[in-house]
Amino acid sequence: MKACVDIGGTKVAVSLATGAPDSIAPDAAKAGRGALLGRISEPTAKTGSNDAVALQILRLIDQVCDSQQVDRASIDGVGVSSAGPFVMAEGMTELASPNICGGIAGPARGLPNDWTTALLEAPLRARFANVRVENDAVSALEAERRWGALRGFDHCAYVTWSTGVGIGLCVDGHVLRGKNGNAGHAGHSFVTSGELDALCGCGNVGDVEGIAAGNAIARRFHQPAEQLLAAALAGEAEAVSRADHLCEVMGRMLYNLVVTLDLQAISLGGSVFWNNRDWLLPRLESRIAGRLAALTDGVSLMPAGLGDKVGDYAALALVA
Repeated sequence: MKACVDIGGTKVAVSLATGAPDSIAPDAAKAGRGALLGRISEPTAKTGSNDAVALQILRLIDQVCDSQQVDRASIDGVGVSSAGPFVMAEGMTELASPNICGGIAGPARGLPNDWTTALLEAPLRARFANVRVENDAVSALEAERRWGALRGFDHCAYVTWSTGVGIGLCVDGHVLRGKNGNAGHAGHSFVTSGELDALCGCGNVGDVEGIAAGNAIARRFHQPAEQLLAAALAGEAEAVSRADHLCEVMGRMLYNLVVTLDLQAISLGGSVFWNNRDWLLPRLESRIAGRLAALTDGVSLMPAGLGDKVGDYAALALVA
């Protein structure tokens, strides 16, 4: 029995996995069936000491086990798919996520803590011998290549447009990780001159995440991303203008990924994209199509094959 943990800037979700994950049919995975059991989620812990997220995970694992009448001692592996970046401390992964750790950008960011890192791997390893932690976009990439829209692609990326903006990258069949597991943090790159109201949790002003992430939209425009995009879909001129600019920023980032890494395909997920995918996808495609044809012709942008369950299956991919 495995525990599957999905950590985001907004929520933490924990499921159990049993059986043979490779037997999951794509349609079953999309519907949330298959090997996942007893999913529980709650808002990500952001107050107290900097081990609060790790303690939350341990509590939720116990809670899921009890709800499914599973012996807690039967958990022999934990896969943790988490928003990054990460830092290493004595060989153990800690979180330095701008959407969790309020000490990175300081009080202006509005997070209710002064953490510069949050303990993660060490408290889990104190209880479980087998723990694997990966960036959430990297683990989602693994799940999409295994069960989702990126099956058969050796040069591809997964992009999440949600509370934050994250990317997992695969070139020549190899998933890129980097020195601390942080490869793919293009959400903190600059693709425009920047907006002065776009303070990212990392301290940058005007990077992709500071401009276009779900929490940035809410801060900059004083309304949730869902409301802004619903208004754009309804044709309200100001909302359309704002949403088009968000697509310009995200589209430039996607284009940069394609031409830098010579990609074949990108699958997209995350709540901002997924809940508005029919409206957003063609606008993102238009930022790539027709530019430097030798590198962009035939490149596919597509919704995540695992749909809104990609985060859960991302964690499963780490321990399957």
